[in-house]
Amino acid sequence: MSVPFSGKMRASILATMEQNQYDVFIIGGGITGAGIALDAATRGLKVALVEMQDFAGGTSSRSTKLVHGGLRYLKQFEINVVSEVGKERAIVYQNGPHVTIPQWMLLPIHKGGTFGKTTTSIGLRLYDFLARVKKEERRRMLNPAETLQKEPLLKSEGLRGSGYYVEYRTDDARLTIEVIKAAVEAGAHIVNYTKTEAFQYDTHNKVNGMIIKDTFTNKTYQVKAKRIVNAAGPWVDHVRSMDFSKNNKQLRLTKGIHIVLDQSVFPLKQSVYFDAPDNRMVFAIPRDGKTYVGTTDTFYDQEIQHPQVTVQDRNYLIHAIHYMFPKLTLTEEDVESSWAGVRPLIYEEGKDPSEISRKDEIWESDSGLITIAGGKLTGYRKMAENVVDLIMKQLTATSGIRFQPCQTKYHPISGGHLDHLADFIERKTKEATHNKMTEAEARILIQKYGSNVDTLFDYAEKANSPLPPFIYAQLMYCIEQEMVVKPVDFFIRRTGSLYFNIAWVHQWKKQVVAEMKEIMGWSSEEADSMKKELEDELHHAVTPQVKC
Repeated sequence: MSVPFSGKMRASILATMEQNQYDVFIIGGGITGAGIALDAATRGLKVALVEMQDFAGGTSSRSTKLVHGGLRYLKQFEINVVSEVGKERAIVYQNGPHVTIPQWMLLPIHKGGTFGKTTTSIGLRLYDFLARVKKEERRRMLNPAETLQKEPLLKSEGLRGSGYYVEYRTDDARLTIEVIKAAVEAGAHIVNYTKTEAFQYDTHNKVNGMIIKDTFTNKTYQVKAKRIVNAAGPWVDHVRSMDFSKNNKQLRLTKGIHIVLDQSVFPLKQSVYFDAPDNRMVFAIPRDGKTYVGTTDTFYDQEIQHPQVTVQDRNYLIHAIHYMFPKLTLTEEDVESSWAGVRPLIYEEGKDPSEISRKDEIWESDSGLITIAGGKLTGYRKMAENVVDLIMKQLTATSGIRFQPCQTKYHPISGGHLDHLADFIERKTKEATHNKMTEAEARILIQKYGSNVDTLFDYAEKANSPLPPFIYAQLMYCIEQEMVVKPVDFFIRRTGSLYFNIAWVHQWKKQVVAEMKEIMGWSSEEADSMKKELEDELHHAVTPQVKC
């Protein structure tokens, strides 16, 4: 039986965790931990998960926001990676069509560039085969005139043509939260802002529990579990350092940044995957009236929790834009927002950041702590399946629990219970005329929340707040159904607005903080603290750090 997933119920969920013994306890609420929780819960296991920040607070809200098939890995001859993530991409789309949108991508071919016409044609054909791309989404090769028709802003000098293929755009944080909600619906107990403080062991030095701390109240809880999984992303090595049997495997962190510009200054018609001057590949993607560009790829050894965009990072991308789109005259003042994320890659000596494999690995220490690291957003479901397969075999051997096969291949995530998204949007838009919102607002909610949208329509209908029904419905839904406890949770990881509609955040931040103060029962000091945290995030989004 599922427990409420409300930001107002965290203390109750933590108390419930202390009263139970779990089959699987997961540390980390990014996409990897979320996937493991869903896989384990749908196999009938008793599951709990804690995240020390908000869900998707690290890498899983700071990616390029593509569920892609790994075309770049053909260059590194990682055939198995391309094959697996290509197939997984189709599954992610099938199970969550409201958060995954097919989008044609242009790969321009210039004289002296990374890709030639022949290698691109062969590579994309091989990509279609390995990833089992649907017939209507298979690659096409375009000549220079056709390429410029698709995207007139492209550099025409030396243009040989382009490859034209499909990628899948997503909202990485919303994908993560929808997977987590599906796990909760399947019976998992999950809570954010809860840090693992220490492991506990049995008489054979096998890990069998942990001490966790609510970072709001500093209250600690002791939780017992048969198997513990470290899926802490960039913090994997930190978690392992608390376990007495850390092995020699380690992570190498790299940082990637993205910048957001308005379509009025970068009117990109078509998603483009292009060469930067140093032959790194960069994405430029139109989204909701904006164009976002990224990513960089540099080794990173600084503070993990709040990586920041530097002036050098920003200028690198602006230079790359000018190189491939020479008609534009962008300056740093045109950058509306930005974000930086840290990738947890498995260390490979002597390799540059872009050359390090994105493959995932599972390690098990002498204590029994299971760690998973590396991997891609696209492959989260398969990574989870591999982890839970290992756990099921161990539990079968030690306690006689019958091995259950993976259930997630055809299991819709939360909001994904619909057959055809376009038809669903049209039907629901007609139903929404009485919900105190415009048709445009209704469409936004339907696209974002999928089959859960009726709950938001109910909130809008009952709205009695200074906030407009469109905003109030989202805020209440995110608090009561998605465990939002801070304004930054709402504006960054539930709505994405701090990145893609920062003016909207500035317009409504005071009213949202005031509304949350009433709902959550904050003191004036607590509300001021929440407001300051949001202001800090707004500052970092538009003010790059000067590198020392």
